[in-house]
Formats: sequence, C-alpha cells, structure tokens
Amino acid sequence: MTKASLSGVIAAVATAVGENGKPDADRSLSLARHLLDNGCDGLNVLGTTGEATSFSLAQRMAMMSAYAEAGLPLERLMVGTGAAALADAVALSRHAAELGFAGALVLPPFYYKGVPDDGLHDFIAAIVAATADRPIPIYLYHFPANSGLPWSVALIRRLRDAFGSRIAGLKDSSGNMAYAREAAGVAKDFAVFPSTEAALPEARTGTFAGCISATANLNADLCARAWRDGDNAALEAAVTIRQLFDGKPLVSGVKALLAHIHGDPAWARVMPPLTAYSAADRTLAVAGHDRVRAKRVA
Repeated sequence: MTKASLSGVIAAVATAVGENGKPDADRSLSLARHLLDNGCDGLNVLGTTGEATSFSLAQRMAMMSAYAEAGLPLERLMVGTGAAALADAVALSRHAAELGFAGALVLPPFYYKGVPDDGLHDFIAAIVAATADRPIPIYLYHFPANSGLPWSVALIRRLRDAFGSRIAGLKDSSGNMAYAREAAGVAKDFAVFPSTEAALPEARTGTFAGCISATANLNADLCARAWRDGDNAALEAAVTIRQLFDGKPLVSGVKALLAHIHGDPAWARVMPPLTAYSAADRTLAVAGHDRVRAKRVA
C-alpha cells in the first residue's frame, strides 16, 4: 500500500484553461512546480479549485497523466477522483493508483441529495475494492455546501472500521472547526486537513495534518513560515490574502490574482459555469495582495 504521508501546507492547485476550453497542461505544470519550490509541502490537483468536475473524464485522466509524465513528485500529490457516477470515480481512482499519486480525494456522489449513509458507504466500498490491487490511500472530501452531502463522523468511523487505513483522511471545506476536530479524533492516523490557512497553528499542535487551501496558490511562502516556524506575522499576512475573497467567487478570484502574480492574463480563464472575476473585484484583490506583500518586504 502507498503510505499515507501527506502533511503540512498543501495548495488546492488551480488548473489553467486554454483558449480552446481544454486544460492547459503546460501552464498547470509550471504552477505546480512553482508552488512545490516555494513553500508547499504538497498539492491537491484536480479538486474544486482545479475545476475538476467541469472537465470530462478523459480530460481529467489526461491531466493526471501529465503530472506524472512531467516527473513531479507524486508522493506529494493528492488528486481529486470524485464523480457523480460510480464508474467514473472508480476509473479516476484506479488511474491515480496506477500512476502513483499519494492519495485519491473523493467527493460523495453529488447529484442525489438526502441519500442514506448506507449508499455512501457502498460508493466508497466499491472504490476500495476496485483499487485493491494498487491500494491508494483514500481521502474523503467534505464540502456539503457544494456537494449537498456530508461525510458524517459516524460514517467516517464506519468506513475506518470496514477498511482501516485505506480511509486515510479528510479534507474539510465546511468551515466547521468543531466538525473538523471531531473527525480528527476518529483515529490517531486519520489525517484531517481544514481548507484554511488559519488552521495551521492548531495543526502545529497535532490536531490536524496541515491545511489544503485554495489561497495557498497565492501565499504558499507565508503559509510555509507559519507551518514550519510558527511565524505569526506570516500567518496574519496569509490569512489577510485569503480574506480578500470573502463573500466573492473564490476560484475565479484565485485565478485572477494568479494572472497578476505571474504576469499571465491567461490564468484568469475559468470553465463554465464559472465566470471570470469582475474587473472591480480584480482591482481590489490586486491592491490588497500587493499591499500585504509590500508590508512584508518593508
């Protein structure tokens, strides 16, 4: 079994979109390398910030292969393999396992709402069985605001009882820290990653395994100082950058600021149904980001 070893600052990395509306592998790989070289302990590729569910099965699998073929350290990469169709989730998870990714991040099947835990259990059981020959660690993706389905703590315990350490951890994008702490108590080796940099001080105490954050695309260096050194000023700056997007579309906002940081307007493209960040919001985000960076330099 691939050892579940992901921890620390993990960016929920964006996927570049080409003019043809397809994933832009070259830009995406360049960003991945940049983040790994500038503060990230790992990456979550093809997640929500990576707009995975807006790409086809073939496009997602091709991007997964591109990360592998580029020689990126897959032992530091978790990949989103969740899908509404079980067969798609199985195919993606098997592909991730065959390539050697460190973990598969699995959303619940998100079309039908109000389904019982038995159905979610069976969904994960099928993925576990389908990857038994290459037992990739499975991380549950808790994002009920988007998926409409929670991974309840009771269900997590049931899955751990059934499948042990194959159920390696959880990314919690609910913002409910009480839930995250309860989930982290399921087992000592159950790795919980809140979706905000603000959780890094608590992660340093051992409660959490780190964080998986969309805004780590923008502030990885600051997050790294907070995680590795307990640098409170760096943490405050990182959280301030995250707060630039409060109440606004996070994915398009992150990509707009990536375009600014890297001097590449193509990064602002998003896949439908998302829309590009407004000019007014972009101006505010750029000004806020640059103000934080200027203060840090000063």
